[in-house]
Amino acid sequence: MQLEEHHRRCWLAAYTRSRHEQHVANQLQLKDLEFLLPTFQHWTRWSDRIKRSQAPLFPGYIFVHVSDGERVPVLETMGVVHLVCIAGKPAVLPDAEIERLRLCASRPGDVEPHPYLRIGHRVRVTHGPFAGWEGTLLEKQNSFRLVVAIDQIQRSVAVNLHGADLESLD
Repeated sequence: MQLEEHHRRCWLAAYTRSRHEQHVANQLQLKDLEFLLPTFQHWTRWSDRIKRSQAPLFPGYIFVHVSDGERVPVLETMGVVHLVCIAGKPAVLPDAEIERLRLCASRPGDVEPHPYLRIGHRVRVTHGPFAGWEGTLLEKQNSFRLVVAIDQIQRSVAVNLHGADLESLD
C-alpha cells in the first residue's frame, strides 16, 4: 500500500522566482513532468505602441502533477523556490480545482487575476461553460464577474459572467 501511495500523483503548487514561470515550465517539459501554467491575455502599453500579450494567471506559481518521488526533480528545477505547504506537508490541490484552471487556461481572453477575497456575496453559476462553479460575485464596469478562490495559494481568478446565469448561495 505504501509503495502505491509513493507512486500516486497529485497536483501541487510550486512557488517560483519572480517572472520565472515560463522558464520553469520549459524545464519541467524537458524533464517530462506534467504541469499546468494557466495564462491570461492583457494589453501592455509601451511608449510607442500597445501590445496584447500572455501573462501567468497566478504570478509566481506553476502547478505540477507529481508523485512523492518526482518532487525532488521539481525542487531541483532552476527557478522553483519551494512547494506550497500547509503544516509542513505539500498542499494537495483537488482535481476539480485543476479542471477549473484548465478551463480558465483554455479561455485566456475571459479570465484575469483577481485579489484573493474572503468576504462577499457567494453565488453559483447555473448556466453556461462555468455551470456549477461557486464563488464571490463582483461587479466591474457594469458586468458581472465570479471570483473563484484557490485557497492553497491564496490567489483568485475572476471570470466574466451574465447575471442571469447566477443563483445566490446566501
